[in-house]
Amino acid sequence: MNDKTVKDTHVIMHELILPNDTNLLGNVLGGRVMHLMDMCAAMSAYKHARTAVVTASVDQMDFLAPAKMGDIMILKSSVNYTGKSSMEIGVRIESENPKTGDMYHTSSAYLTFVSINDNGKPQGVPMVIPETAVEKRRFDEGEQRYNQRRDRLKKG
Repeated sequence: MNDKTVKDTHVIMHELILPNDTNLLGNVLGGRVMHLMDMCAAMSAYKHARTAVVTASVDQMDFLAPAKMGDIMILKSSVNYTGKSSMEIGVRIESENPKTGDMYHTSSAYLTFVSINDNGKPQGVPMVIPETAVEKRRFDEGEQRYNQRRDRLKKG
């Protein structure tokens, strides 16, 4: 199992917000945002593990600003931290007004994925290697969240 760098896990998705994606106010539906976020994060997890992966948890889903019908949602994800069989993926969504070019941060979340073997059981994943100062900070913060999740599940 070869360790991988964070940049090996980068994914960027673009999605045009259409009328069926919005509520009565013309804002994108939260469930649609969550679906797209899960898809983007899954692709980073696949690129890292190169196995089947499943979503294990979503931490700190923040909706910061509404994305509007006609906006272009830009989703960016990468692996922040790896445990034995799990990976924390950070996802950031920005929305772009295609007429003005204005960009704004609309939501962020941390998702945990687990690598699954052919028998449906968790299996090991490569370590992620942070290279830049930002990646190292995200790795350290991801390790703290990993420990908090583990402790919370032990109590549960």
